[in-house]
Amino acid sequence: MRTTNKTWVAGLIIAACAAAPALAEDVTADTVVATVGGTEITVGHMIVARTALPAQYQQVEASLLFEGILDQLVQQNALALSLGDDVTRATELSIDNQTSGLLAGEALGKVLKEAITEEALAAAYSAKFDDADPETEYHAAHILVETEEAAQEIKSELDGGADFATLAKEKSTGPSGPNGGELGWFGKGMMVPEFEAAVMALEPGQVSDPVQTQFGWHVVVLNDTRVAEAPTIDEVRDELAAEIENKVVAETLDEVLSKTEVVKSEVEIDPEVINNIDLVAN
Repeated sequence: MRTTNKTWVAGLIIAACAAAPALAEDVTADTVVATVGGTEITVGHMIVARTALPAQYQQVEASLLFEGILDQLVQQNALALSLGDDVTRATELSIDNQTSGLLAGEALGKVLKEAITEEALAAAYSAKFDDADPETEYHAAHILVETEEAAQEIKSELDGGADFATLAKEKSTGPSGPNGGELGWFGKGMMVPEFEAAVMALEPGQVSDPVQTQFGWHVVVLNDTRVAEAPTIDEVRDELAAEIENKVVAETLDEVLSKTEVVKSEVEIDPEVINNIDLVAN
């Protein structure tokens, strides 16, 4: 059994500035670079350890990492061997969990690699946007106050010719107040329902009656509207990939579980038991 303590990797890497030895052309993942108490450390072990380093080390040259990674693997294997059979139950169970987690990740990774292709992304893009109705976007500003009476007074001032942006700067309690109440462009579903309904009911240039939402009372002006163009596939690539991934993961889990015998115990167990670390301390 082996455990990896990564907390001291950084110190080892910083200290290891010697150049790596020249590698033969026939080096493979199984090439042994050291033996610790009979346990072989291979190039493969080093490659995997290198990929697990913190992000700040991913761009560091291999010549500066080689000896540090090797030293780390030598030391952790020596420490692991020093335990002999004196391994806590918690560590044994943690190894079980890590093993199943890594294997599960590899299983899903293989499925996702086959599923998230350019063809699949293009098909998902077409399904989502080819027949989609054009969406209207709104450019609006608002003045937010605490009471209906205050909002009605502001509406009266605006009806009398007061400048909206000036009043927003003077009286709005919202974060957009210093910017004249400007909210920029937004589409359907981006604002709370009451506010959205008020905006959609306006014509460009029109000011609303006081509108109440969970934030207070608003007076809204609709500056303009436009028809939003569909995004390019590159603009929504990550979104489409995430949607495909979620669908494929759900389908894969359903399929795998349908083919795997799963028997949950009927023994009644107090959920609080998972907080009892003493059960696995020895």
